[in-house]
Amino acid sequence: MRTLLLPTVSSILAILVSATTIVSASFADSIASVTEDFVAKVHVPHTHPLLFHHGRWDDAPETWWSASGFALALSTPSTLKSITLNLGQNTTFPLVALGVSINYGEWVPFNASAGPNQVPLPSLLQTKSKKEITTIRILTQMYFSSQMHLESIDIEVSSESHLPLTLIPYPASPLAFEFIGDSFSTGYTTPLGALQAWDFIVAERFKAEQSIVAQPGAALVDIFSFGNAHGMSYQFFKTEDTSYYYSTVHNYTTPWNFRRDVPKRTHVVVHIGANDASQLVPQSLFVSTYIDFLTRIRKELYPTQPFFLFTPWGWPQPSGPNAYYYDGAYQEVLDARKSMGDDNLFLVNTTGWVGYEDVFLDNLHPSVEGHAKIARLFSAWLEDWGLKPLEAWPAQ
Repeated sequence: MRTLLLPTVSSILAILVSATTIVSASFADSIASVTEDFVAKVHVPHTHPLLFHHGRWDDAPETWWSASGFALALSTPSTLKSITLNLGQNTTFPLVALGVSINYGEWVPFNASAGPNQVPLPSLLQTKSKKEITTIRILTQMYFSSQMHLESIDIEVSSESHLPLTLIPYPASPLAFEFIGDSFSTGYTTPLGALQAWDFIVAERFKAEQSIVAQPGAALVDIFSFGNAHGMSYQFFKTEDTSYYYSTVHNYTTPWNFRRDVPKRTHVVVHIGANDASQLVPQSLFVSTYIDFLTRIRKELYPTQPFFLFTPWGWPQPSGPNAYYYDGAYQEVLDARKSMGDDNLFLVNTTGWVGYEDVFLDNLHPSVEGHAKIARLFSAWLEDWGLKPLEAWPAQ
């Protein structure tokens, strides 16, 4: 809807941004206005302190890895009229696949490119929020060359309170998963990529924040594998995913500052090894690399968080049992870490979770239905372990 700016309305109101206090004028580079038909709008630059970042971003800022993006929270009961996403020249050409969720509703896919982009708001999402807070989440779908170069966001609402639109701190969930893996964790070849992946579904079901640091084709051991210049034992600690190697804009890596992971991860899930096996990495090397990898992230990043290590669900076959790899290796990794005094690791036995009916027949990766099945089974496993979904998102 186009804002009607009447001649009698000429003042511009500085946006109110605060968790408990009003931010000083020098911080208020977001500008809100209200017209006489009570339509309010706000301009949010990428530098705004209340822009909540999901996943990993470089300094441009542009996204890396699957399901990276941002979230915003608006105060004052209102009806969303429009969201314009203004993207910079580093945005993946010709487009980047994104998804939007309003008030934790269904994820709606859309494509965007450099320049202004209207975010789709189906009529269901335009209805007035019954809560005092309206949340907007926008994430990338894909897992390779999927950069959203954010410049700013413009939001327009119809406000019944006749007040300026107020940006407030996004109420992040106290639960936060870190998922580490390969194509099995990215929603590889599903229509919506990570937004249909089992790990993303689990995070949504538990009403948790998530970070998916996973790359199709990547091994754990630091080798070149299926187009990936490095293995996850190296790339996990970088801002960039392995698509940097082919970028003409950003063909280098930078260390990821894990202090930027807000909130701090509460649960770590690792499912990896298929590509190591495909590259004929000896089991002994895979095991020793896995042990060293867990030792490093336990020491440097997650000293007390529970780690959940998936065993392979294998490669389903049209007849007969699945083809498995690294028999006994994952138990060996677990036992080695426990012998070092690390008792907060748990093996998730996924044998039987994925059958031939659960995969795309051309690549044997989980289908949309397969991912939903895995998410259901792992959610049940987590609940049996003792983790319960939150009753509601913090803003609900």
